[in-house]
Amino acid sequence: MINELRRATIEDLPEIIKIYNEAIKDGISTADSKIVTVEDKLEWFHSHTSTRPILVKEYHGRIIAWISVQPFYANLLAYNHSARINIYIDKNFQGKKLGQQFLSEAIDQAKHYEIKTLLALIFSENAPSLKLFKKLGFKEWGNLNRIATIEGIDKDLLILGLRIQE
Repeated sequence: MINELRRATIEDLPEIIKIYNEAIKDGISTADSKIVTVEDKLEWFHSHTSTRPILVKEYHGRIIAWISVQPFYANLLAYNHSARINIYIDKNFQGKKLGQQFLSEAIDQAKHYEIKTLLALIFSENAPSLKLFKKLGFKEWGNLNRIATIEGIDKDLLILGLRIQE
């Protein structure tokens, strides 16, 4: 049974990191290129708030996906109603249309966080993520050409945006 999307607790962090490290290995989902530890991500975890949370999805008591909602540009008042959103799904649950359900739920929740605009930063070669976000109404707002270099390969970073409320 898949549970509702809920706010992550510190006890969830090891499973969040496990899923994230899988994404690091795939080379197209994150700019991190080295495996991370729970200790590496403690500050990141604690930087999330009730209105910019980390959300998790469970299946039979095991975390199978997580979504991070973060300030787009922290400490600048003009960007208070904008947030970045990331989704990571356990490799054993990818390709089963769960991402669409989870991301849709997170977008609905974000409407209660005084967020007007959601942004996703996705490498141009990450076709599954681009397809997922575009299916839910995100549009390509920008292309940062060859902005990242991972393992000697230059990568384009696409900026996708969605206005969720006026």
